[in-house]
Amino acid sequence: MNDIRRSILWVIFGFSLILLWDQWQVHHGQPPTFFPSSAPRPAATAPAANASGGQTSVPQPSVPSATPPGEAPQAAAPIPRQRHVVRTDVLELTFDSEGATLVGARLLKHATETGKALRQSFTPLQLLVDDSQRLYVAQSGLIGEGRPAPTHKTPMRLVSPAVSGPIELADGQERLELVFESDPVEGLVLRKRIGLQRGSYVLDVQHEIVNQGSVPARVRPYQQLLRDGLGAGSETPFYTTFTGPAVYSSEGKYQKIEFADLDKGRVDIQRQARDGWVAMVQHYFFSAWLLPEGEERENYARKVDNLYAVGQIGPVLTLAPGATQTRSARLVVGPQEEKVLQRLAPGLELVKDYGWLTILAKPLYWLLEKIHGLVGNWGWAIVLLVVLIKAAFYWLNASAYRSMAKMKAISPRIMEMRERLKDKPQLMQQEMMRLYREEKVNPLGGCLPILIQIPVFIALYWVLLASVEMRNAPWIGWIEDLSSPDPYFVLPLVMTLTTVVQTALNPLPPDPLQAKLMWLMPLVFSVMFFFFPAGLVLYWIVNNVLTIAQQAYINHTMGVPLKLYWPKFK
Repeated sequence: MNDIRRSILWVIFGFSLILLWDQWQVHHGQPPTFFPSSAPRPAATAPAANASGGQTSVPQPSVPSATPPGEAPQAAAPIPRQRHVVRTDVLELTFDSEGATLVGARLLKHATETGKALRQSFTPLQLLVDDSQRLYVAQSGLIGEGRPAPTHKTPMRLVSPAVSGPIELADGQERLELVFESDPVEGLVLRKRIGLQRGSYVLDVQHEIVNQGSVPARVRPYQQLLRDGLGAGSETPFYTTFTGPAVYSSEGKYQKIEFADLDKGRVDIQRQARDGWVAMVQHYFFSAWLLPEGEERENYARKVDNLYAVGQIGPVLTLAPGATQTRSARLVVGPQEEKVLQRLAPGLELVKDYGWLTILAKPLYWLLEKIHGLVGNWGWAIVLLVVLIKAAFYWLNASAYRSMAKMKAISPRIMEMRERLKDKPQLMQQEMMRLYREEKVNPLGGCLPILIQIPVFIALYWVLLASVEMRNAPWIGWIEDLSSPDPYFVLPLVMTLTTVVQTALNPLPPDPLQAKLMWLMPLVFSVMFFFFPAGLVLYWIVNNVLTIAQQAYINHTMGVPLKLYWPKFK
């Protein structure tokens, strides 16, 4: 039993070292050694490029400095380029009059600072941005078939509300609407109506297309998100979260696209769809374009220069002279609040990435959220959730600990047998199996029940790592942010102590070298926890304490003396 358990632990230990080394390489700016697709892309600059126009089937996602082809008359259009700031109770948005592009979004309820720094100042988190250091914007426009059309580079004027300076949602006002309008581009006028609601991170966007020309026009509306390749900035040396484009449809399901794959031109997504959305995802926050269900769209993702774009192109619209057509879309810019995401669109909650254990993580988050509703503190909710999980697995754990206790009781006889028959390995193996049968000990009885529980605790790990609710959520005393490491390292030290005690409850291997190496495992893992968010460390501490208590209780009921096995280092 001990040999099997040690083999499993060595496999886990070796794989953990591989993961640690890989993430250490990424953290220090080196290419990852083992898992290149998981590495965030280094910082990118954004050189100028031309926008698409005319017959192009997919608009070129870019940050152009030149005028799009076919729009030369607009270069001298009397529309000054301006930026308009709009403020609601949860968002501060900045629109560029060039294409009515959303070039800035600050989340007023979420701070840039975390933990102790938040007490000194509160700066709203900047999600969308367009400055000399970063670029992350939301664009939309038209693709003309056989003729130019207004794009995200076309100058537009704000026609409503007719105010100068910042535009604010007044007290008692529930909705605010902006209207941008372009001058005619060969007879085509694009009017964008953008609606904002109190307490909402959703922008209702209507593209009103007017054909003022004398001949029919065919256009396709498009929406896209464009950003650089910088990471979210919330990673540690030992774990990273996904940053990049994502596409969802009922046929293709949720598809993430790594920046590294876009660098190589490897994009495998569901391109033609009648539902779904496109998004830019990062740790805790995201942006997404949502089209109405049932409307045809063409999804795309690509790299242009050092920027990355994901978008959708709508169906072909034919406008007779004097005709007007309207197409609606929604733009979401905000935190990954799971309950809100589920209400907005099918599958949108998947931007909150739980990895391959989503099927277990979602019910765990549901239970965690319910407990929080009762206790009002995310730290205590974590404690109670771990208690409930341990209670649910009590009998399974009890079976494992009884098997361990039996192994502990016969451990002296096994060690004596190994010493006596060390030169006769075949005979020693036969005698050990005979002893197991006589004492009714299952060598795998202590391992399998524990292995069954591992996916549950990994899923809970990702729930705590991915939930924006943990960000700047206090627990007690000095723990002011469960998403940040303990500033005084108290929790990691307690976690190390509990791990050492848990290890000491098991008999030492007869081989002195194995015994020493086995004791290195809690120390190596403890180094990782010094960099982990406090909420994750709290979860492991509670799990360790409950495991120690249950193991001690089982030993007591079986008459096995409570003894700690300490290594003798020479």
